[in-house]
Amino acid sequence: MSSFTDIFIRRPVLASVVSLLILLIGVQAGFKLQIRQYPELSQTTITITTTYPGANADLIKGFITTPLEQAVASTEGIDTLVASSQQNVSTITLNMRLNASPDRAVADVLSKIQQVKTQLPRDAQDPVVVKQTGQGYALLYMSFNSEVLTAAQITDYITRVVQPRLQTIDGVANAQILGGQTFAMRIWLDPTRMAARGVTPADVRTALTTNNFTSAAGQIKSDYTQTSINALTSLDSAQAFAQLVVAARGDALVRLGDIARVELGPESADSSSVFDGLKAVFIGIYATPTANPLTVIDEVRKAFPDVKAQLPTGVQAAIAYDATEFIRASIWEVAKTLGEAGVIVVVVIFLFLGNLRSTIVPIVTIPLSLIGVMTFLLAMNYSINLLTLLAFVLAIGLVVDDAIVVVENIWRHIEEGMTPVDAALKGAREIAGPVISMTITLAAVYAPIGFVSGLTGALFREFAFTLAGSVIVSGVVALTLSPMMCSKLLKSHAPGQSGGFSAWLDRRFEALRLRYERRLHKTLNFRAMTVTILIGVLAITGVMFMTTPKELAPEEDQGILLSLTKTPQSGNLDYTEATTQKLWQVVETIPEKAHLFVINGFQGVHAAFAGILLKPWEQRSRTQKQILQEDLQNKLATIAGGKIFAFSPPPLPGSTGGPPMQFVIRTTGDYQRLAGVVDEMQKAATASGMFIFTDVDLKFDTPQIEFKIDAAKANRLGWSMQEIGGALATMLGG
Repeated sequence: MSSFTDIFIRRPVLASVVSLLILLIGVQAGFKLQIRQYPELSQTTITITTTYPGANADLIKGFITTPLEQAVASTEGIDTLVASSQQNVSTITLNMRLNASPDRAVADVLSKIQQVKTQLPRDAQDPVVVKQTGQGYALLYMSFNSEVLTAAQITDYITRVVQPRLQTIDGVANAQILGGQTFAMRIWLDPTRMAARGVTPADVRTALTTNNFTSAAGQIKSDYTQTSINALTSLDSAQAFAQLVVAARGDALVRLGDIARVELGPESADSSSVFDGLKAVFIGIYATPTANPLTVIDEVRKAFPDVKAQLPTGVQAAIAYDATEFIRASIWEVAKTLGEAGVIVVVVIFLFLGNLRSTIVPIVTIPLSLIGVMTFLLAMNYSINLLTLLAFVLAIGLVVDDAIVVVENIWRHIEEGMTPVDAALKGAREIAGPVISMTITLAAVYAPIGFVSGLTGALFREFAFTLAGSVIVSGVVALTLSPMMCSKLLKSHAPGQSGGFSAWLDRRFEALRLRYERRLHKTLNFRAMTVTILIGVLAITGVMFMTTPKELAPEEDQGILLSLTKTPQSGNLDYTEATTQKLWQVVETIPEKAHLFVINGFQGVHAAFAGILLKPWEQRSRTQKQILQEDLQNKLATIAGGKIFAFSPPPLPGSTGGPPMQFVIRTTGDYQRLAGVVDEMQKAATASGMFIFTDVDLKFDTPQIEFKIDAAKANRLGWSMQEIGGALATMLGG
């Protein structure tokens, strides 16, 4: 009775060609696969920011945040919606479901905003919608600092020269400027001088509006020529603004410089950044979701020397943080483990088979299966990442099973006196069905993992299908190449004859079998005790399962610790900078520290974000977790003036980062009642001793001055509420 395996034994060239095709196509696919840390995930965050200068948090919430929140809440694909109302600014953050269509979500959000746009206050700026797809943090941070130029001057240069250069690199989604300050004309009104000259803030605002504008004058055309007209109607210097006429008192003119201090300064003084103790401006490099992060950062690093060479005199640039260093180190560790696993498997196979020729047959299956499955990875648009490499590590011990079964069955017939070719024909026929069954069974065990939903499924889908695919390829190799190699490599010998190393191994395994058989008989003589031990083991296993801490992924030493600083609501940016200066002094005492960057004014002047870069792994003896728990957090707790909390970056993509545990408390009552509940909960958390840091985002301690306007008296004086409000807003910088 013939089998389909016979053709590969009788035609060894055909078997070789099949395996060579698997190898060559797999190698070509391997060169085209992306190298990533984790499988590609589409994690989209949409942020809606609306600015209403001068408005307090209650006004922002009632007239901006609530209408916008109600409008966009029905957007398809939303996972969570977080809205915050602060002085001057309303922020709504939409976290979309995993792999939701980002373009469709943005279009839906813009459409819904247009529906309620007419309900927003007239003086409020238009809502700004920003979409961010992919990782929530940059792959690389560049710092630019100078002891000569101001932050605004550095920002102006990198905005015009550096940022466009970096954003043209293939795969860069955004080169975001952090801690920068945009130039603006600052006019500081002097109330005393204004009162002496009878000038109101409304007069200043009117003068600025009517005398500083851009005019498109047009062209002059004749029969054969045309000439463009450029009307220079805008002011471009502090001196020009100072000469602006605000009011006329008879023959005397009141100019802006008479009642105000005019200077060119930053548009906003609510943020600053520091790198290793020096004021700096950062650029964060974000990659597109489909780009290879390693390739993107390689291209950015190639462009960095040119960027650095063209910097103005007195400006220094450095790479503050590179996330791909951890990615490369992680991939190298897994690749090294892959090699170690391969060596172990080869040694074990050799020890059990006891014959070098027999060992070669299953060993060949390993590279063929691992390389061949790359064709499947490319077809499915997968990548080489930590999880697919982990699948390769596990697959090494699985892909050799089919080939070993084939070799052992053929070797059994050779020991019975058959020639290698006849033994291969007969052995392959007998084992073809079981090999197919084994292959399908193993693939069916791992493939269902790929159909799990949520973040776990998205992460382990490539792992599962890579493992299942490599097993299927190994089954094909075991039924085509392995029988042919057995017919060519194995030698025939007389029945029962076996010598050398193989005979020595057979004697040792036989002795092991006999010892096990004796132990098994003794155990069966005491069945009650055996059952009791079994029940005890099961009970202890259940207890250990219930008491063992559980987490989705263990904390990784990524070579960086992040820190969040919160200061009192009554403080300003200077207060926050003074607090983070104490953070710098503490970090300086950490021997493993390499660099520190701080962004003051992170999500408001009362917060700061910092990154503590650690020395390379081989240059320190403590892990990231040990540094945090044994040293850093205890020192941060002693800093007065603010709350400083250090934490590790999220180990998996899609994680929000920040504090590891966050609660959301909702109520239909007012905010005062909610604040009472939150305060009690925070006190209980602190008293438990289980938390080193607690904070709430509901604040009632923001200083404010309230003006109670008497409408009747204002009407008698001929002042409207609009005029009074406009005057206050202008005078106070709103």
